[in-house]
Amino acid sequence: MTGRSKFGFEPLEPANVKPRKREVGPMGAAVREAAGSLAESTETLVEQRRQNASDAKAFRAAQGEGRVLEVLRVDDIRTDDLPRDRIDLTATAGSDEMEELKASIRARGQKEPIEVFRTATGFQLKKGWRRLTALKQLWQETGDAGFGMVTARVSEGPADRIDLYIDMVEENVIREDLSFAEMAQVAITAARDAGLDGQGADVLVGRIFASLHKMKRSYIRSFVFLLQELGDVLPYPKAISRNLGVEVARRLQSSPEATTALRKALASVTSPDQQTDVLSRAFAPPGDRGASGQGSKRRTSVKYELQVGAAKVTAQEGECRIVSKTDFASVDQDLLRMAIEAFQRVLREG
Repeated sequence: MTGRSKFGFEPLEPANVKPRKREVGPMGAAVREAAGSLAESTETLVEQRRQNASDAKAFRAAQGEGRVLEVLRVDDIRTDDLPRDRIDLTATAGSDEMEELKASIRARGQKEPIEVFRTATGFQLKKGWRRLTALKQLWQETGDAGFGMVTARVSEGPADRIDLYIDMVEENVIREDLSFAEMAQVAITAARDAGLDGQGADVLVGRIFASLHKMKRSYIRSFVFLLQELGDVLPYPKAISRNLGVEVARRLQSSPEATTALRKALASVTSPDQQTDVLSRAFAPPGDRGASGQGSKRRTSVKYELQVGAAKVTAQEGECRIVSKTDFASVDQDLLRMAIEAFQRVLREG
């Protein structure tokens, strides 16, 4: 066979067949590009929505846990739901330390947020009473609207009310900025809180101050007893040193009949020093008590502390320690000697 068809044509050789070149036209290219962009944008949109949902969930969790900072008006924050852990708020508001805090905020702004929790009626303060008070005072003194705003960490409030008391005192307890009388007063006030199911102050000491060493909790319980027995006739509870408060509480527990006489003696106290003197002499041996103002010698091993202006004074047998911001090393020696001689002269003259 020759391989010719009946029409006389020979079959084409495959090597001679050229493939047809097909190019995408302008319309096809546009359609393909549009389809690719749509697919890419759809994937991006899905990923963005997924990320937004994750971010929203994380934000809600942070908000519920009080990790979100908000800027609030100072007038929108109430402070009447929890008792403050300071006994004398008026004195604290007018103290030198408050003026120092105000000077810092005036110069550098608020550096640490306060903590508040939401209630049905608005915001209630949890932590940061001094910072909030400083801002309010600055706003009143300067009229600067910037001081009328406060940065706050907002939470929805813990499920257990006892956690509010723990959060309130935690910062000051860690800084050792609360006296034993103030810590005892927190427990006493919490015991009156209807939301705590009538738990006694002694029990609440163990819950509110659970992070403290058991010996410190024992000291606080001694002050709880002291304030419950003598609180209304103790005008300066913060001035009572740990050792003195614990000793007086121990003596009153063993000799409750002495409470009446001690209350009567405290009724005429007009200064922290007088209060310390009355408490120190209450259970001293008769021969050591002496009459006040007679210059008689009184032996006691009790240690106590008191605040004199910005200076903190610690007194015990054979030692009087003064801690203040004064650089005593820079004071002229003759001047310092004169001051100490005047101090000793006043002590001798009674």
